[in-house]
Parts: sequence; C-alpha cells; structure tokens
Amino acid sequence: MDIKRFETGPRMSQAVVHNGTVYLAGQVGEAGSDVTEQTKQALAEVDRLLALSGTDKTRILSAQIWLADMADFPKMNAVWDTWAPQGHTPARATGESKLATPDYLVEVIVVAAL
Repeated sequence: MDIKRFETGPRMSQAVVHNGTVYLAGQVGEAGSDVTEQTKQALAEVDRLLALSGTDKTRILSAQIWLADMADFPKMNAVWDTWAPQGHTPARATGESKLATPDYLVEVIVVAAL
C-alpha cells in the first residue's frame, strides 16, 4: 500500500495518508495570540490539510487537543463547537500539557478517513 506524505520536512510531514486514513501532525495557531484566535487558526490548518489530503472535517475519526492551561477549556470549546460539524463530531480527548513553546496555547491533532 502506498503512503502519501504532504508538506514533508526534515523532521515531520504535516499529513500522512495510508490505507484510507489521514494522520495530521499537531496544528497550532500563531504564537502570541490568545487561545480563541490560536484555536481558530489551528482548526483552519486542519481544514486546509484535510482538503489537501482529499477529505474534510466531516470524516474526522478522532481528535486530541492539548491546552497549555485547562482554564482555557471553555474558550477553546466555544471555537470548536462552532467549527465541528454537528452529526459528524469525532471521538475527542483534551488534556493539559506543556507545548513546544510557551507562546502556544493549544495544539490540535486529528485522524480522519478519506
């Protein structure tokens, strides 16, 4: 079976497709903006990468969301709830973690079907 990689760099690919499944790298927003804006930007990147891979957010199977501070959970959810397609919401987990830099407040990782 073929493996297709998109936006591949020396360390990672932004999307990998194998056997009808799309795996995205963690997506973040612009460092320095607030959690609402970073969530919007990260989800826009998810949309873009899913489209590049040949699918869309209605086909997301699972999502992992990492927040630098769980106090931002309601703000992140407010953005997620307007973005996630009702009737097609994925399995999801959200946790608190230190992210790659203190300027990142949210990271979104998804797996989707083609």
